[in-house]
Amino acid sequence: MLTKHRSLFRSFLSYYRGQRHLFVIDIIAAVTVAAIDLAFPQILRSLTGGLFTEGPDAIMGALAYLAAGLVCMYALRFVCRYFVIFWGHVMGARMESRMREDLFDAYERMSFSYFDHHKSGDLMSRLVSDLFDISEAAHHGPEFILIGVVEVAGSFVILSTINLPLTGVLALIACLLVVYNVYANWQMRAVYTENRVRISGVNSRLEDSLAGVRVVKSFAAEDVERDKFRRSNNAYLDSKTRMYRAMGRYQAAIAVMMGALNTAVVVFGGWLIANGQMQAIDLATYALYISLFTAPITSILDFTETFQKAIAGFKRFHEVIETQPDIQDKPGAPDLHVTEGAVSYRDVCFAYPGAAGEKDDVVIRHLSLDIAPGETIALVGPSGGGKSTTCSLLPRFYDVDSGSISIDGQDVRDVTQRSLRESIGLVQQDVYLFDGTIAENIAYGSPDATMEEIRDAARKANIADFVEGLPEGYETEVGERGSHLSGGQKQRIAIARVFLKNPPILIFDEATSALDNESEQAVQESLAKLSRGRTTLVIAHRLSTIKNADEIVTMEGGHVSERGTHEELLARGGTYARYYAMQFAG
Repeated sequence: MLTKHRSLFRSFLSYYRGQRHLFVIDIIAAVTVAAIDLAFPQILRSLTGGLFTEGPDAIMGALAYLAAGLVCMYALRFVCRYFVIFWGHVMGARMESRMREDLFDAYERMSFSYFDHHKSGDLMSRLVSDLFDISEAAHHGPEFILIGVVEVAGSFVILSTINLPLTGVLALIACLLVVYNVYANWQMRAVYTENRVRISGVNSRLEDSLAGVRVVKSFAAEDVERDKFRRSNNAYLDSKTRMYRAMGRYQAAIAVMMGALNTAVVVFGGWLIANGQMQAIDLATYALYISLFTAPITSILDFTETFQKAIAGFKRFHEVIETQPDIQDKPGAPDLHVTEGAVSYRDVCFAYPGAAGEKDDVVIRHLSLDIAPGETIALVGPSGGGKSTTCSLLPRFYDVDSGSISIDGQDVRDVTQRSLRESIGLVQQDVYLFDGTIAENIAYGSPDATMEEIRDAARKANIADFVEGLPEGYETEVGERGSHLSGGQKQRIAIARVFLKNPPILIFDEATSALDNESEQAVQESLAKLSRGRTTLVIAHRLSTIKNADEIVTMEGGHVSERGTHEELLARGGTYARYYAMQFAG
């Protein structure tokens, strides 16, 4: 446990790198502010016991110098305070920005299985609200602690010179405050952690509802979504209530101790004056320093809420940063070099990992499949038969549990993921277009593409006439998830994207199943043009779209049950023939 906390602390401190100059100046400025605050009561005490007891001429002669000195002192305090507030916050914001970039980079490193078990809303919450609390603590923490230590220690020394017995009573109460603060913070840690989890639940529910808003509207299910959101929101409210109940008890107890401290000063100070062990003027000066003694303590205690949120948030942040992707390149892995495009599955077994890392039911069972260079292989079979999983294993979206997959004799686990995926073009049924222009979406993955190359890819995908007929042409905004375009138009933009990428191996995963007949024909022409001369895997439930494939493979229960041409499989009278008869009977 101690090692874990040290690792967490070291990780947090690493984000001060690059900001050390600001941090050092911020600390110096904070110490200067604390020193000036400590100096004023002492100056006042010296004046009331010295200069102000002399004659009017002496006082009037010194006032101009005194005023000039105080003006300079508070001008310096202004500059230091400005630096602490402005540049201190900038330092915290820069640290937050670095953490956000590191967290996003960590998300980008993760494989599909990580996102299978983590909700988008939770990941967004870690990136936004958690990091804000961390940056506030990164800035205010050192400032409050340093100013607090300087002011408390300084005022304690000065108070001891005024009256040691009274200061001893204050020290005892202050020790009780510290002990209680440590205990209360330990108790509240779980409450703040739960609060972070609950707000992630709210974000997840919101993201899920907004992403599916068209389904919600089509089923008139607004009330259902309201109920689900209210349940998440009420769970967060309950967590907040528990947090504020703990904060209320904590703050009330602190207020009692502060009251006890002030009471001790008045009662014990009065007793000392009555016994001739203290002067009334010293008690007045003592009271001035009491505020300097208690104010930083109060600031540090008030900082507890931000500090606890930061701890909870940084733990969640660190949890992601420390998570190692389950799919990684081997040390020194070479790039994949596709010479012909031959693909080979050898005795492959695979089961999807569960949330806790355990394996679910086996999806692929001892699959062996060879695909010749430039050949188009169609995968058909019942849902759950392993077709999409077979295709997902080729670009290493998941790793096989046993067996191997190779391209031109190179095991996909032995080459870099980047080179592997650059060699494979994927067109799916559910096309994702990014919010931006048509040109930006076609050039996605090929950022250096020229406008002429983008137009050429659009022509090959049979989408150029449509795009060039738009008022803004290729600069037309597609909307979120391509909401301004039809299904066929989105598919052809996705195909143009793959044309521009120009990979030697293609995967078409139900690329036309959701389209109308006219759109399907246009997309099929584009796909046929794209697959010419490339090794291609096609998943299709519409058997009419794959009759011209070089070979058709029927998959059942995670393995190959039939393989042959369209005519050969019909003549065999097996699963493919039954499927074909079901689709085209009558």
